[in-house]
Amino acid sequence: MSNLVPPHGVDSLKPLLLPEVERAEEAQRATRLRQVPLSSREVSDLFMLGMGAYTPLDGFMGEADWRGCCDHMKLADGLFWPIPITLSCAQELGDGIDIGEDVALVDGETGEALGILTVEEKYVIDREFECSQVFRTTDRAHPGVGKVMSQGPVNLGGPVRTLSEGHFPETYPGLYFRPAETRALFLEKSWSKVAAFQTRNPMHRSHEYLAKIAIEICDGVLIHQVLGALKPGDIPADVRVKAIDALVNNYFVAGTILQAGYPIEMRYAGPREALLHAVFRQNFGCSHLVVGRDHAGVGNYYGPHDAQHIFDTLQVGSIQIEPLKIDITFFCHKCNGMATGKTCPHDAGDRLAISGTRLREMFANSEPIPPEFSRAEVVAVLREYYDSPGRQ
Repeated sequence: MSNLVPPHGVDSLKPLLLPEVERAEEAQRATRLRQVPLSSREVSDLFMLGMGAYTPLDGFMGEADWRGCCDHMKLADGLFWPIPITLSCAQELGDGIDIGEDVALVDGETGEALGILTVEEKYVIDREFECSQVFRTTDRAHPGVGKVMSQGPVNLGGPVRTLSEGHFPETYPGLYFRPAETRALFLEKSWSKVAAFQTRNPMHRSHEYLAKIAIEICDGVLIHQVLGALKPGDIPADVRVKAIDALVNNYFVAGTILQAGYPIEMRYAGPREALLHAVFRQNFGCSHLVVGRDHAGVGNYYGPHDAQHIFDTLQVGSIQIEPLKIDITFFCHKCNGMATGKTCPHDAGDRLAISGTRLREMFANSEPIPPEFSRAEVVAVLREYYDSPGRQ
């Protein structure tokens, strides 16, 4: 019997990727179906459905699930779900699709057939309502709001069969793990309590400190990084992997860290996205999620602890994974080490604030990176990236 936390809402994972023996035939059939182009966000959601990360969803949401999800973070059947997983299309295309019709889901950029959707619903959503509920703003400058407001006017709902995982398995061998695979690795390591550490940045000293706190509490930590599309200025995934390897190999006890990646595209929805991260990390087998400062936030749309506070609003039993809420971390010169407001009694003038944004600024301005901010081995990897000819 596994001691790992069960998948969200069910006893077993529900990956929607067709077995390999069936994919070729269905991919051929997809060429004869009406084609629905997907945005990059919809592609990433399809891949998450395919690998089972969005268990127990069986496809893109219908109207009742969309509204319940936006309104009170519950699907029509009462299951907790914090962010809509939807598919939109142009009005003319939607008008021509019949209920019950199978349509091919194709990458909007490449035209590759990635899945087949059986259309059970066609509906129109209030996009401003979704944005105000999910993102707490309708400001189009917010990257997540911009995506929703620019999507097609018709939503298509129904079950999907996924035909592809895109380039991820080949591009990130040894890093791209599906939920069934991380669960198997945790069992192999005899881990039952596992903390997920979300990152879309290389790990600086604050990240290192958060991960080490989690190791003190759990058997191990899954450093789980975004492999999908990011916002401009974010560090590419291959550079992040190299930088995190440099940190883990030099500053962590062997056998306490597993590094992995997953194909989601960030929505930057702050508190709501922290909850989505918790749901699918539970599917990956994690019992805890590290929730630090401004988790999944962007700009100044959310307070530094909003993503922690939202967990306190949930009904008991909504999810089984637990948040590890950790205060803002910094390097204190008087303490001569990493600390938080709960452990350091000294004034702000003694504290070095550490953030990915500031680290990028220092590299962009050719400023020296102090060892209190980032480990020398990590700095070396990032400096090579920032100094590369392609970035000039």
